[in-house]
Amino acid sequence: MLAALFCRLNRRRLRDPRFAALFDPPPAGECVSLDCETTSLDARSAELLSIAAVPVRDGRVLLSEKLVLTVRPEGPIDAGTIPIHRLRPQDVAEGLPAHEALARLLDFIGPRPLVGYYLEFDLAIINRHLKPWIGIALPNRAIDVSTLYYDRHVSAYRPEVDLSLDAMLETLQLPRWPRHDALGDAVTAALIYLKLAANRR
Repeated sequence: MLAALFCRLNRRRLRDPRFAALFDPPPAGECVSLDCETTSLDARSAELLSIAAVPVRDGRVLLSEKLVLTVRPEGPIDAGTIPIHRLRPQDVAEGLPAHEALARLLDFIGPRPLVGYYLEFDLAIINRHLKPWIGIALPNRAIDVSTLYYDRHVSAYRPEVDLSLDAMLETLQLPRWPRHDALGDAVTAALIYLKLAANRR
């Protein structure tokens, strides 16, 4: 009941009807793995540098249908983050404005649930851009693979669980994709999600 009420309120607050599809019923068996690289590690001020979204459908990561966008920030890039994501000002100078990139992202994800590793950080930055523009934050269900992993592995006998990406990949016996690259991190989160989903069956 509360979820339905929240959905109706968000529909009323939506300022741009071209994004009304966000509220459609999500297709069964589908989600989108999402990752962003940003100008800093402060979610209150960071701007987007790159966005990658990869569909997951019926137990498969559909890399051929990926969305990868470079975003031109309005402010400077924190020099301390450049060695991490390897995106310099000249690398993003021809990128899309944030609103154009986000419009493409919204069209791409539609109503599908979103998957990611520590997804809260990425969504905080995306929603900080969206709310003043279209009136709402993303209404999509968010699935954080670190939370799924924790719920699966924590127990009374093992109250502490290493949620680092390396530890999760080693435990789940999954390959390592390039780190701190939006596409590589999105694919990695998708693979973790599928492995954990398969182990639930």
